[in-house]
Amino acid sequence: MVDERQRTVAGDANSSGCRRRLFAHPLFWPALALFLLLAGNGLFNPGFLGLQWRQGHVYGNLVDILLRAAPLMLVSLGMTLVIAVRGLDISVGAVLAIAAAVAAWMIGGALVVEHGTQVAVTRFPLALVIVGALLAAAACGLWNGLLVVGAGMQPIIATLILMVAGRGIAQLVTGGQVLTIYYTPYFFLGNGYLLGLPFALFVVAAVYAVLHLALRRTALGLFVRAIGGNPRAAYVAGVKARSITVGLYMFCALMAGVAGLLVSSNVKSADANNAGLLLELDAILAVTLGGTPLGGGRFSLAGSLLGALIIQTLTTTIYSIGVPPQVNMVVKAVLVFAVMLLQSVAFRGAVRKLWTRHQAAGSRP
Repeated sequence: MVDERQRTVAGDANSSGCRRRLFAHPLFWPALALFLLLAGNGLFNPGFLGLQWRQGHVYGNLVDILLRAAPLMLVSLGMTLVIAVRGLDISVGAVLAIAAAVAAWMIGGALVVEHGTQVAVTRFPLALVIVGALLAAAACGLWNGLLVVGAGMQPIIATLILMVAGRGIAQLVTGGQVLTIYYTPYFFLGNGYLLGLPFALFVVAAVYAVLHLALRRTALGLFVRAIGGNPRAAYVAGVKARSITVGLYMFCALMAGVAGLLVSSNVKSADANNAGLLLELDAILAVTLGGTPLGGGRFSLAGSLLGALIIQTLTTTIYSIGVPPQVNMVVKAVLVFAVMLLQSVAFRGAVRKLWTRHQAAGSRP
């Protein structure tokens, strides 16, 4: 009898410990928020979660959410590493516009007549177009990194310079016009399919896989955590903090450049004014929703992907139920506020104390 009681007590303690570890896991609350959003959509719109196979492609709202979130997921991965070393990059939207503008200019809008039909041609080969756009984005990241590390500027001020000037640079590239892209092979980046799924998803998966291996199987992950946790101690320990920080800013801008290729390919144009507008805010929201603290030292790549999916799912939900687009930012703010409170150890501890006091008061005679 005593043994059974002890086993019961031990089982209850193990169950309570498992629940506590589950609630404390950094991915639990973002995953729960995404699940509730999808479940709510499925409940009020039965066809929302449905998938169809047509003409060798998978179609459905879930695929659309993943496709629309692909540029944000890429930028969020880069932003995660910058924030992990106590940095910030609010120029990613402008860098996206610059990369899209460079790609559109290098492609050009020339049309030739072949066999009685108009065919688009490009100024430069497609591979050179992609490399050129990415080099322009990487140069922007190098500029940001040198201002932060070399000139000692605060990250938000250093990247604010390019945030303001970047769209002007993109307008200079495009001549102040919206450049329309007619070159069909370029459209595959943002609109193409591979194995029945959008090609953009394979780009995101490849970037995530490479990052995951680099941060887990090499010393890079340890260096990033060390720089974010205590930069002075990392420097004393021999970590090349300055070079790594500059490299991370370049990588963040490079991801914005890849996103620029996907966006301009998807909409078949480059708009220096509107491409990537407010993307930096969504990226920061995605990173914080995923559990990466702005103070640095810790990061979660998977959490940032979940955060990007939460934002895109929320946007899709707002549009599908007919809520005015102006409400979008307000709803995002409320969601972020709720998720961040649930992620806060202090808030959960305060709620737990209140619940314990309430139970204790109810058990008194």
